[in-house]
Amino acid sequence: MPELISTGVETELQRYFAASRLRASDYGEHYVALWDALAQASSGGKRVRPALVLAAYAGFGGQDLALAMPVAVSFELLHTAFTIHDDVIDRDLTRRGLPNIAGTFQRRARELGASEDQSSVWATTAAILAGDLALSEAHRAIATLPVDVGARTQLLDLIDRSVFVSAAGELADVTNTVGQAATIEQVLSTLELKTAVYSFEAPLQAGAIVAGASPEALDALGQFGRLIGIAFQLTDDLLGVFGDAAVTGKSTASDLREGKQTTLIAFARTTAAWPEIDPLLGSPALTDAQADLVREHLRDCGALHATEDLIRDHVSRAVGALDTPALPEAVRTILTDLVALATERRR
Repeated sequence: MPELISTGVETELQRYFAASRLRASDYGEHYVALWDALAQASSGGKRVRPALVLAAYAGFGGQDLALAMPVAVSFELLHTAFTIHDDVIDRDLTRRGLPNIAGTFQRRARELGASEDQSSVWATTAAILAGDLALSEAHRAIATLPVDVGARTQLLDLIDRSVFVSAAGELADVTNTVGQAATIEQVLSTLELKTAVYSFEAPLQAGAIVAGASPEALDALGQFGRLIGIAFQLTDDLLGVFGDAAVTGKSTASDLREGKQTTLIAFARTTAAWPEIDPLLGSPALTDAQADLVREHLRDCGALHATEDLIRDHVSRAVGALDTPALPEAVRTILTDLVALATERRR
C-alpha cells in the first residue's frame, strides 16, 4: 500500500507539471524553464505530508484513493512552495546539493550575459513566482475537489490556516536571528508555527475530513499533529548537531556555523557555559575541532539532555492525545507507528 500511495502521488505531480509545462509553452522558453525548475524542486522529497493525508483517510475508512489523492498532492505542493520561498529568505542558491530555482535562473541569466545584479534579481523573481504558482495550485486542487460544500470549506480553511500560521512562523524564525536572543519557549513556538501545523496537523486533519471524521476526531488529530511535529523538528535540530553525518547526509557543523537558534542554544545561553560557546557560534569559519568543542559544552551544560527531555515530553503528550474513542483503532495504530519513527531516528 505505501508503494501504491507513493506511485500515485508521483503520477499526479507528473501529470500536473506536464500539463503546466504545455500551457507555459505559449509564453516563451523562459517560462517553460521556470516550470521545469519547479518540477525539479518538487522532486526527490520523502512525501511525508501526502502520506499523512492518505493514512488518515484510510484510517477513517476512506476507500476512494482517487478522491483523496488531490488533497495529498495539494499538501506536497504547499510544502514545495514553502521551501522555495524559504530558500529566497535564506538567500540560498542550492538545495540537497543541487541548484535550486534561484540558482538555476542565476546561472541561466549569466549565460545570457546578464550582470551580477541583474542575475540576482532574475533569480529571486523566478523563485518567488515559482513558489506562488505552487501555492496557487495547492488551493485550486482543494477548491475543485468533488466533495460537499461543507467538506470543501473545511479543507480550504485548513489550507488557509496552514499558509497564515506558517507565514507567522517564518517571520518569527527570522526575527529570532535579528532581535533579542530567543528563549526555549519562543523556539518551540516557532517550530509549531513554521512547520508542525502544515506538515503534521493539517495533513492528518485533511485526510480525516475527506473520510468524514467527527469534530472530536479532528481535534485529537490536531493536538497530536502539533505535538509530534514539534518532536520531529526538535529531533532534526538535535541530529543537526549530534547526529551521524553519514546517516543524515548533513554536516553536523553547519547549524553551528549558521548560528541556528534551537533549544540547544536557547538552553545553553542560560548556563555558565555560554561565554565559551558564544564566540564560536555563528562563525562561518568554525572548524571541525571547534564544533567538537561546542558539542562538548552543549553536553556538559545540560543542553543536550534538556532537548532530549523536550522530545520525550512532546512524544508523551502526543501519545496521550490518541487516547480517545473518537479515533478508530486503525488510526491509533498508524499514528503510534509515527511516534515510534519520531523516537527511533535519534542518531
